[in-house]
Amino acid sequence: MMARTKNALGRLPEKSVTSADYERLAAFRLALRRFLEFSSSAACDAGLTPQQHQALLSIKGKPGDVPMSIGELAEHSCVRHHTAVELVDRLEKMDLLVREPDVEDARKVRLRLTAKAERILVDLSAAHLDELHRIGPNLAALLNELAAKHD
Repeated sequence: MMARTKNALGRLPEKSVTSADYERLAAFRLALRRFLEFSSSAACDAGLTPQQHQALLSIKGKPGDVPMSIGELAEHSCVRHHTAVELVDRLEKMDLLVREPDVEDARKVRLRLTAKAERILVDLSAAHLDELHRIGPNLAALLNELAAKHD
């Protein structure tokens, strides 16, 4: 009996991959890449880098009443703490956010968006929601097809 080999992710393959699977995966990745390209272009048109846009969105979208810390921003942005500090420095210089001391822990700094950032984020978010409304049915269909294959 031939031993099963692990895949590139270090797991044993559970099912075979068909030509249709490759087609669906390729189509799904293409749709995601097109959305990310749209997002990048929209951010640039608004005078932001994609990373700056993501940071503003992460800060605004944080659940709860406590504003985001730099450490949390680093985690949400998948970057190291010092990189998040540099990002915050640039956003602060652009008058897009302010640092505020944490009321419970003086070692922490909380981040608050300025009115300017709020206006930019409203426009960018509306454009992104419109684009997702446009491409959403296709993305959902592709994802459902991929999920159905592995149920």
